[in-house]
Amino acid sequence: MENTRNPAVAGMFYYRDPKILEDQLRDFFSKAKEKEKNTAVISPHAGYEYSGRTAAFAIASLRKADSFVILGPNHTGAGAEFSVFPGGVWKTPLGDCRVDFELAEELKKQCDFLKDDASAHSQEHSIEVQLPLLQHMFGKFRFLPISIMNAGYEQSLLEKCEKLGEVIAGIAKKRKIGIIASSDFSHYLPLETANAKDRNAVQKIKKLDTRGFFETLQKSNASICGYGPIAAVMSAAKRLMLKPEIIDKSSSGDVTGDFGSVVTYYAIGFG
Repeated sequence: MENTRNPAVAGMFYYRDPKILEDQLRDFFSKAKEKEKNTAVISPHAGYEYSGRTAAFAIASLRKADSFVILGPNHTGAGAEFSVFPGGVWKTPLGDCRVDFELAEELKKQCDFLKDDASAHSQEHSIEVQLPLLQHMFGKFRFLPISIMNAGYEQSLLEKCEKLGEVIAGIAKKRKIGIIASSDFSHYLPLETANAKDRNAVQKIKKLDTRGFFETLQKSNASICGYGPIAAVMSAAKRLMLKPEIIDKSSSGDVTGDFGSVVTYYAIGFG
């Protein structure tokens, strides 16, 4: 009997009703500027009410692929440091998404720190919220969810993220795969402060400088939650000679009207 993951945050981060969800996604994607030009993206993962438009801008810019590698931060603390979901399907209100078991096996052969661990994924939202966006954009696809535990900026974590990105890039040269780093940016800061911190981090992303990215985040006490996934995508982009570009940015204040404490969201493409 295969592994099945039911939605953990449907009805909270996005609508559970498929018709209402599709209507919302249709509205988000109708505003997207860039279409099907990027191999990799950074996409936010807050509730769709807050970050859905920016996330749609990111996903709409992806080229169609046979499989998508989705790297998300582990907010729950459950499971291994680098956790792969061990095959099967993830359910969403829009249908089933099948895990690319073969791709997982290929990655694990070259990255011995990748572990099969469903517990890291069972209640984690950062990868789940990308799936309805991908379903709306591409219909059927396979994907590989990788959860990364971000707890500090140690050299060992950076080296694993860089290695993972390099291996993904090597596979991307042989297979049509897309790569998504699921991450929000600054958390619960005044907008001006958040923008300043984000600007320094984005400068390093644009240069594909993974080490400088980690150092900048550590020095500024940044609150970018998916920095491990971002570093892995930067590493892959460097190997694939992709050019980063900001597609869209927004903040929770655009919705709430409260700019004294915001979460910021970026759609960044690598093409």
